[in-house]
Amino acid sequence: MTYVGKSIPRNDGFDKATGLGIFTQDVALPNMLFGKVLRSPYAHAKVISIDTSAAEALPGVEAVCTFENTTNKPFNTSATMITTNPGAEPVRDQRVFTGEPLYIGDEIAAVAAVTEKIAEDAVKLIKVEYEVLPAVFDPLEAMKPEAPDVQPEFGCKEHKNVCGEIVEFGIGDIGKGFEEAEVIVEADIELPRVKQAQMETHGAVASYKANGTLEVYSPTQTPHPTKMILAYALDMPESKIHVQNPPYVGGGFGVRIGLSGKAEILAAVLSMKALKPVKIQYSREEDFLASDTRHGGYLHCRLGAKKDGTFVALDTTAWLNTGAYATFGVELLGVCGACGTAGTYRVPNMHYKGFPIYTHQQTAGAFRGFGTPQGTAVVEAAVDKMAQKLGMDLLELRKMNTTKPDDKNWFPFPVGSVAINECIDKAAEGIGWKEKRGKAQSGNIRRGVGIACGTHVSNAAPFCVDYDAVYLRIEQDGSLHIGTGIPEIGPGSTTALIQVACDLLGVPFDTAVMKFGDTAAAPFDIGSHATRTLYAVSQVIRDAAEKIRKDIFEYAADFMGVPADKLDMSEGIIFGEGKEYPLSRLAYEAHLRGKQFFAAECKVPPNSLPWYAQAAEVEVDMELGIVKVIKIVSAHDVGKVVNPRLCEGQIEGGVLQGVGYAVREEMTYVDGKGFYNKGFHKYMLPTADDRPEIVPIMIESNDPAGVMGIKGIGEVGLCATVPAVLSAVEDATGVRFDAVPLVPGRVIDGFKKAGLIK
Repeated sequence: MTYVGKSIPRNDGFDKATGLGIFTQDVALPNMLFGKVLRSPYAHAKVISIDTSAAEALPGVEAVCTFENTTNKPFNTSATMITTNPGAEPVRDQRVFTGEPLYIGDEIAAVAAVTEKIAEDAVKLIKVEYEVLPAVFDPLEAMKPEAPDVQPEFGCKEHKNVCGEIVEFGIGDIGKGFEEAEVIVEADIELPRVKQAQMETHGAVASYKANGTLEVYSPTQTPHPTKMILAYALDMPESKIHVQNPPYVGGGFGVRIGLSGKAEILAAVLSMKALKPVKIQYSREEDFLASDTRHGGYLHCRLGAKKDGTFVALDTTAWLNTGAYATFGVELLGVCGACGTAGTYRVPNMHYKGFPIYTHQQTAGAFRGFGTPQGTAVVEAAVDKMAQKLGMDLLELRKMNTTKPDDKNWFPFPVGSVAINECIDKAAEGIGWKEKRGKAQSGNIRRGVGIACGTHVSNAAPFCVDYDAVYLRIEQDGSLHIGTGIPEIGPGSTTALIQVACDLLGVPFDTAVMKFGDTAAAPFDIGSHATRTLYAVSQVIRDAAEKIRKDIFEYAADFMGVPADKLDMSEGIIFGEGKEYPLSRLAYEAHLRGKQFFAAECKVPPNSLPWYAQAAEVEVDMELGIVKVIKIVSAHDVGKVVNPRLCEGQIEGGVLQGVGYAVREEMTYVDGKGFYNKGFHKYMLPTADDRPEIVPIMIESNDPAGVMGIKGIGEVGLCATVPAVLSAVEDATGVRFDAVPLVPGRVIDGFKKAGLIK
């Protein structure tokens, strides 16, 4: 391989480093208007009357949309609306505007005007009379019979305020498993809502023309699904809608899988009314107020084992707060069980039950890890408890129970390659486990180390409709053009995919280009999510590359006088039986004869399990309750490293998000006012001072299902951070916390309950 395995600079680096890269905020179309949204000040209310006359009369206002003059067709802003498996129906519980807001921030109306200032002033002129209704905010409270209904039309019939349906699955006989268990432990954890805090806020530019076409620029992670959602909600042919990134996206972390907030459809309905382009760009406060977060809530785990440490039963339940609307609620609870609780260990009797629960808070949806961090946190807590009860080393108990390559578990695809035990060993070695773990300490400042491990997926298939398409062509000068609908959301996937494509085809990297993030660039592609982009799109590129190579060699055989099956190609030079012929010359000769080499492919890629282990070292101030993460060693079975520098960047970014999740970040709800966090000044993101030493370790296991052995890496950097930090804090202090983040107040309360301080 010429390019795979090398840290080639990313192809979007120049634009981003020089400021030449175009994002949604930079898009400006002729005669463009600016949109602003009126949002509900109440968590639950009914609109008694709405008067937009003053707003419409304001000079410069060209469109005012409300639930009274805009389509009321229900839809779902997440990509699940168009990826639900055959036989199942997605939960379509959202509308463009509502007359019964279900959270503080719900959309009531919107205005388009010639300037942002005029649009802002016009929104203030809209007069709304509300009837305030009862609301519920905690998922466990929402399930009680006396709780107010959040979405009675879309809730589960058997349980109050459960979104869609309960997610339940298992293998073996869980009752029998616990009867066989000689030791049983239980663990609970409470997890907060946390925000993606991507640098680019939600936004979109929509241009509807009187000929019935709609052009949309947005930072969506899924251009093709976004096109389908818009077509469905607006009753338009998909062929009349074009969705594209500008081409760059200022971060996603899952919050843009589908619409970017509601920016695309809000801009579209305003544009349809004004017949002019409309830009909507959320403020940071709107971004915090009215777009998806990570699911918070409660999880319980019961783990049974033999006295020798062999796991025999695992039963986990999750009650997660999906907020006012479904988006990814049902699907995320599935992944929470599948990867977070059921995938890591070989347990013959396993059961999981997940409750996605409606409340009168903003919606929770996709966030890097997609349910796996929640499930991993509670299962790893139970494993730590089991090790303590059995008097076993945390490392050895894990390693004897981890999934092995030939194991048959509930996953509907082969386990593939497994290097989780090597990840555990490398992480432990890197943190200094033998020297530091279990040391008796006293004094105010104490240190400890902990570990956690897990698995995720490299693709969403076969859990949902999840497929890719690419278009490859050799230009007339022999250079390579790749067309795909995937976006570049920041990890450098487009660079790594060009590396893979060039090695598969045998052409030079410096002459290859990729057109991405555009529904006009290639047929349907699900987009970037589920740790899948490099892994899954490589599968389709391989198929297309094989077709093009076959076509090239069959055509070159006549020019070179060498049988096609004796030819090969490297760096754009076709060779065989001692002869060479440049692809650049062949492509031009073919052009002169009306021939071009190209291929389009579409397929559902397979799936593979990436494995990981993280070891954390923390420092705890016993007097102030401050937990500082000193070091994280993050070891990952990535199958095959395509671009080491990009891979390290993904691990480091994920780890730092995990550190924030563990010790700082939390969306705090204030009854009657909504979430306290309205921007970075009130949301405790990790800063440079909070960044621990991060040691990324990449282990190659060459997965049989992955092209060149590739697996996913994008999400898994944060999935084990919370339980690793909790384990380390327990090692330092003797106190096991069952809630995060570990802010000083929570830590001091824990020390008081444990009798460490008065």
